[in-house]
Amino acid sequence: MVDILGYSVPGTIASFFFILLTLRRSDDFRVMGSSHVLLALVGEDALLTCQRLPNGTAAHTEVRWYRSEPSTPIIAYGYGAEMIEVQMEEYRGRVEWIDDGIAEGRVALKIHNIRPSDNGQYWCHLQEGSHAGEASLLLKVAGLGSAPQIHMNGSVEGGIQLVCTAKGWFPEPRVRWEDSQGEQLLSLSEHYIQDANGLFYVEATVLVLGASPESASCIIHNPVVSEERVATITLPASLKVIGPSQPILVRVGEDVGITCYLSPKANAQRMEVRWVRSRRYPAVHVYMDGSDMAGEQMEEYTERTSLMSDAIQEGRLTLKIHNTSISDDGQYRCLFEKDGVYQEASVNLKVVGMGSSPLVTMKEGGKQLKCTSDGWFPEPQVQWMDRDGNMMPAFSEALTQGSHGLFHVETVLLVENNIIVNVSCCISNPLLGKEKRTTFSSPDSRLSLSWPILMIIVVLLLAVAVGLRRRKDHEDVNLIQEPNRTNLQWIDSEKTKDAAHGCSYSQYSTEGHLHAPYTGPQGGGGLKEETKCPECGKSTSRSILGHSGVKR
Repeated sequence: MVDILGYSVPGTIASFFFILLTLRRSDDFRVMGSSHVLLALVGEDALLTCQRLPNGTAAHTEVRWYRSEPSTPIIAYGYGAEMIEVQMEEYRGRVEWIDDGIAEGRVALKIHNIRPSDNGQYWCHLQEGSHAGEASLLLKVAGLGSAPQIHMNGSVEGGIQLVCTAKGWFPEPRVRWEDSQGEQLLSLSEHYIQDANGLFYVEATVLVLGASPESASCIIHNPVVSEERVATITLPASLKVIGPSQPILVRVGEDVGITCYLSPKANAQRMEVRWVRSRRYPAVHVYMDGSDMAGEQMEEYTERTSLMSDAIQEGRLTLKIHNTSISDDGQYRCLFEKDGVYQEASVNLKVVGMGSSPLVTMKEGGKQLKCTSDGWFPEPQVQWMDRDGNMMPAFSEALTQGSHGLFHVETVLLVENNIIVNVSCCISNPLLGKEKRTTFSSPDSRLSLSWPILMIIVVLLLAVAVGLRRRKDHEDVNLIQEPNRTNLQWIDSEKTKDAAHGCSYSQYSTEGHLHAPYTGPQGGGGLKEETKCPECGKSTSRSILGHSGVKR
């Protein structure tokens, strides 16, 4: 495509035909606009004019300035008065009708406070009785943004990584890097972001390899007005920014601190310090000239950050993020600026959510087990296990992320024979290395396990009962004391027959025996045992050896 003075030939031809275009015109009535492209800077005013031909007053002519549809004009003027009831909303209060040349057939539109959205084609439509005509004009809007700023990302792959940023440009600017000798450096990446006002933020990265040049320059160029702005950084910088070497873990809803410091130590009170995410602007938090800059803060961090600056004189600052959410997870960069040079360190923040204890329920008439849990982040690991700790394959598993970013878990296990014995649903957080589990057994399985236990108990009770019975029926035992010893021993007695009573028994039990002390004929002491016959009820007494070994 051929360019003439920065504009394409097809575009120039189209503009020429638009200028000559007339609608329902007579041979002596036509409208002509400017043959040149009009330029306007963002924030300034622009004047658009068109001319009625042949020259003559336009006081009794209906005039409409519009963009795409005549029915929704920017401004309409008819027979000496403005018609504002059909005006485009975005131009209300920003346009002005200029009638200085109306007697000569010249009509003009003035647009105040030019915006990027004002860029493009305009139409001037004149209606006079049965005659009508219109012409088009092309307005080019340009925005000269901020001067570029360069900061260092530190040493990467044997070189120094530089990042150049600027904002407020329109249209999309062009960026290039040059070394101290004017040689072009190849950019690693370029990012362009258009804000709500239509202006572009640009971020370009370059890697300076090998023997570092004395300096590097970032040049940002506006293609419409052919103007550019330059920033230069001297390499290398003396200070380094150091952040945590390991990721920082924080649970959802808790507060977390991100600390960065200068090496060697330096007073950061008069430095610009900012914490950012993927882009330098807008920022998570900005500190500049001794105070926080809320105007540059990302909306989602409003009133959720604070700065701990107790050690700022040593170059140590801590950003505190309150009530962390899932959206806070990811990489952060802290940037320190000194003498126009930025250096930075990266910090990795890991937000974790330890969800609820699993809820296990039976489904499909006992043919399935369903396990559910909420509040997990990142995506948890889910596993079914049997009572021996062996893994069991799930029939289905679904992990869904809610509006707050937390995961909901739902997994199903098929059950064999409708009997479930100590089956566990285990859900673990891979970052924390912790898990929550719930163990489930079906009512049928508990009943099947209880029968063997009951049988064992019954057998044990029967064995105890038999043992007690045998002990009760044991032969009678006598208590004797061997000579010169103080301890008593039990000995079996001989069968005793009571002829008078007519009953006989060969056993004595300890039950029913009464041991009473008495004094014998020799003056020695002893014990007398009385026994009641279980058959006839008669009592029988006998003496027990005393301490001297003499029978009393």
